[in-house]
Amino acid sequence: MEQLVCTTPGQFEYRTGIKPDMMPGHAILRIRRIGICGTDLHAFEGTQPFFEYPRILGHELAGELVDFDDAPGFEQGETVTILPYFYCGTCVACRAGKTNCCAQLKVAGVHMDGGMVEYLRVPSYSLVHGNGLSLDELALAEPLSIGAHGVRRADVQPGEFVLVIGAGPIGLGVMEFARIAGGQVIAMDINENRLAFCREKLRVPHTIDARSADVVEQLRSLTNGDMPTVVIDATGSLKAINNAFQYLAHGARFVLVGLQRGDISLSHPEFHKREATLMSSRNATRQDFEHVLNCLKQGLIDPVTYITHRVRFGQVKDQFASWLNPANGVIKAMVEIEG
Repeated sequence: MEQLVCTTPGQFEYRTGIKPDMMPGHAILRIRRIGICGTDLHAFEGTQPFFEYPRILGHELAGELVDFDDAPGFEQGETVTILPYFYCGTCVACRAGKTNCCAQLKVAGVHMDGGMVEYLRVPSYSLVHGNGLSLDELALAEPLSIGAHGVRRADVQPGEFVLVIGAGPIGLGVMEFARIAGGQVIAMDINENRLAFCREKLRVPHTIDARSADVVEQLRSLTNGDMPTVVIDATGSLKAINNAFQYLAHGARFVLVGLQRGDISLSHPEFHKREATLMSSRNATRQDFEHVLNCLKQGLIDPVTYITHRVRFGQVKDQFASWLNPANGVIKAMVEIEG
């Protein structure tokens, strides 16, 4: 079985591994699609928090169910995706149904080896039915679910102005689900090509270049003087997060979907007088996955437009570094493994 290992920052190595054996309560998948996410890119460049090497990356997955135990309703050969957040089931978060932030959480491709392999063993509870969706759509369900979870955390209401900072794949998903929730979306980024994508492909009505000198004035004008009542960061940039506190309306909610290494800095009086709410949003739950898959089935989202680059599994080592270069216009790279 071939696998691709990130041995150190900036280095990949193809290795021959052992096909995983079946275990009670687990399933074996034949991986067919692997979406490349920001976590993978950050791991490769050595900037991902809580990360150790060597590591097999990959958690945006779609594949065929080869074998399984304790998975009622699933069938051998079925096309599936997974919730790649493996939880303990007994901690305080799990007991409250918040398995996405389990105290012992192990995320595939981050805390443990992931899906850049031909065959992968996963807990049976992580399986998600494909429901007739394509392999590409199923591989995109996980990043979309992260966006959906962030919007659910924000409790976006119809008509609210929602500022989404960061127009990468996660930010795009946030924009889509903020729109579906009825929010008036404002996209902010420093990359004009990505802002153009938001306008042309996602039909986001308002976009702002974060490098502009008059960002606050633009936001005030767009929101009829109020400023956004929801701000969601999808950059993981400390500078972007710290800057965004000035964009909050009075009574606003600020949700951090992106993750960075440093300490957040804010003016307590400015934050306090707004009675603002600051929240993190980590991973997603089965509820979010089901919402995403339902929206895909209804045609409310066309995520395949996000895929700008496609490669075979054997090409990843040579191509991966190029996806870090903004000049190459990567929004989502998709890895294909022959069936």
